[in-house]
Amino acid sequence: MTPLYHLALRSDWDAAQAAGVYEMSTRGVTLAQEGFIHCSLRHQVDGVARRFYADLDDAVLTLLVIDPALLGDTTVRYEPPAPGLEDFPHLYGPLPLSAVVARHPLVRDSAGGLVLPDGPADPAVGGGAA
Repeated sequence: MTPLYHLALRSDWDAAQAAGVYEMSTRGVTLAQEGFIHCSLRHQVDGVARRFYADLDDAVLTLLVIDPALLGDTTVRYEPPAPGLEDFPHLYGPLPLSAVVARHPLVRDSAGGLVLPDGPADPAVGGGAA
């Protein structure tokens, strides 16, 4: 299965370790408030980081790599953030810690883009349910 990615504040990830489950949707917004957890495919991560996290020091962020096969009862739906835009994966339910198969510190290049860890490229994604 194609891995999913989620940018998290390290403090939120640390809190999840203590709680046993991750329930942050995005920066400062919980799963309960948003209704789902925002995720990305590999090729979408840099754009999300530039748009929503550019003002944060890399030391406060971490990149979670999620194996969808390990999500249990949490559903993944691919949906656009607005009509006509590319679909992004959303988790409808909490993120089990066991589904996070890797965690990477953020590293940016001289142009401000993310240097992603080695990993497979996204296969062609046509939208719809995963």
